[in-house]
Amino acid sequence: MHENHQPGQLLARGVARHLHSLNFSPLLEFVPTSGLRVDVMAIGAKGEIWIIECKSSKADFQSDDKWHGYLEWCDQYFWAVSPDFPTELLPDETGIILADGYGAEIIRDAPNTTLAAARRKKLTLKFARNAAQRLQSLTDPRL
Repeated sequence: MHENHQPGQLLARGVARHLHSLNFSPLLEFVPTSGLRVDVMAIGAKGEIWIIECKSSKADFQSDDKWHGYLEWCDQYFWAVSPDFPTELLPDETGIILADGYGAEIIRDAPNTTLAAARRKKLTLKFARNAAQRLQSLTDPRL
């Protein structure tokens, strides 16, 4: 059915579709700072920044020791998991999104922690430049 996509990539696609329906602009596999790569980062119409980490299995979640470092790079932090994932394993101080390759649903909202203005500006600029570079590479792959 989806031979070319890993389970986490399918979750990210479903999450991105749902975020789009919420008027957020998502980027997959975004690097907010050196040493960190998030599965999905999205910016809302009011400039709010969300990070969503996609976990395809219990083992995938349990091997993730970097997620605390992502909290300082967003206003809200979510896990995206499949409907059969044991959500009781996910930390209470994070949001939960149930997803598949076609869509998603927020089942627990994430606490809102406001980013510092300077960090928001830097991150928003990096996000915009990254998005523009990705679009340019689609229209002119030789660059």
